[in-house]
Amino acid sequence: MFNFDLQKILQIFEYNQGDPLLFGTSSFLITFFFLLVIYRLLSKYKNPRILFLIFFSLFFYYKAAGIYFLLLIFSAISNFYFGKWMAYYKKQTPRRLILLSSLILNLGLLGYFKYTNFFIKIVTDLSAGSFDPVDIFLPIGISFYTFKSLSYVLDIYFEAMEPTKSFRDFSLFVFFFPNILAGPIDRASQFLPQLEEEFFISKADIGRALLLIIAGLIKKNMIADYISLNFVDRVLGDPLRFTGTENLFAVYGYALQIYCDFSGYSDIAIGIGLLLGFKLMDNFNSPYQATSIADFWRRWHISLSSWLLDYLFRPLQMKFRNLRNYGNAIALLITFLLCGLWHGASWSFVLWGALHGFYMSFALLFQKPKNKFYKKIGLFNTKLLRVGQVFITFHLIVFTWIFFKVSDFDKAFNILDQIFNFFKPEVVPQFIESFTPTFVLIVFGYVLHFLPRSLELKTADQLSKLPFVIQALVLALVIWVVAQVQSADLQPFIYFQF
Repeated sequence: MFNFDLQKILQIFEYNQGDPLLFGTSSFLITFFFLLVIYRLLSKYKNPRILFLIFFSLFFYYKAAGIYFLLLIFSAISNFYFGKWMAYYKKQTPRRLILLSSLILNLGLLGYFKYTNFFIKIVTDLSAGSFDPVDIFLPIGISFYTFKSLSYVLDIYFEAMEPTKSFRDFSLFVFFFPNILAGPIDRASQFLPQLEEEFFISKADIGRALLLIIAGLIKKNMIADYISLNFVDRVLGDPLRFTGTENLFAVYGYALQIYCDFSGYSDIAIGIGLLLGFKLMDNFNSPYQATSIADFWRRWHISLSSWLLDYLFRPLQMKFRNLRNYGNAIALLITFLLCGLWHGASWSFVLWGALHGFYMSFALLFQKPKNKFYKKIGLFNTKLLRVGQVFITFHLIVFTWIFFKVSDFDKAFNILDQIFNFFKPEVVPQFIESFTPTFVLIVFGYVLHFLPRSLELKTADQLSKLPFVIQALVLALVIWVVAQVQSADLQPFIYFQF
């Protein structure tokens, strides 16, 4: 006889802020296993399969955000009808009014939850008053699903796609649980047509999904969480207690941590999507192999950078087109300032965005003289030049991560002061001896990052050829190894705060 504890069963369906259903946790892996079993049983029945996925996605978001899942539903309903009304009217004036209404609603909600206290503080600082923050809970994933929904309305406005007639299909696009919390910020024009196709998952898809999930678990649970808890947070939390050597290693460690944390989430999300029969857009492509800042943004958070390119930079570029390159530079600066603000309501994020905007604008304005100089000294299109470009670009990016990590400017400048004025090479052997696992994981993480893309493709191909039982054993082995290395409970993904 089985003894069912009704209270424990009901707790599964309760919102617990301290126990969300996150990728990488044992509760999620067990839940996802049962999801896959039911989903496969429904594979031949389109309507029940999609409805089941919609309800599970809402449940998943409810477990992460509680009552704010109602805000998600409201966002889906309003943007579905904005798209429908946009297509109904052919004249430009009503279409613009609908677009304006959509922007006010979507950005207004985002602004209220994310930036209210930021702007109140600005006003109180200017008026020399006292800052009394408003108690506002930031719904997890609001930046991501707002941008997803807005892209749908904007694409209809620019006549890049026709609106869907099915609210069911649009709901799945907005609610889809793998990328609802932290992206990738998928486009309706790429997602919705997949619902019209027959359900089919190839062996190649399973192999790639398995590799992505394994890579995501290793990046997040094994590398990012360990070096964060055991080294990075300690040093960058109190930089004056450590030498410049340790601060420098911590900055390099944070650059790896944020990449492994965020790309690890994206890898798992894309892998889960593949196992459910959906292809989400890639979000990372070895960003620290970039040869320029522009190349970095073609490789880092690709879904956001492409969103900003299509819906912000290009309209600004058209607005300033008479200024030629100077107009492009202004458009870049505005785009990256807003990109910084999108990441968080803090001046440090604004500075982070401004630095990227400055890098991009500077490179744009001096591109031709730079290329002439390379040709003159015989370094144009050489491997040596590429290595130098990767090295310089990487360190320009690492410098900006300091302001991304530390919201206190004084602390950020303390880190830089320690690195440049108290760097002690003799501390390196001591650091390696005292933080051996951390050092090994940092080296391992960077080596993994700089491996050629062809190796990833070959590995996915080999995994796809293995029998299902062996694939399951490989995944189980990786989960076990990750659990042995993991030093504490799974840490929240960094991009959940955005």
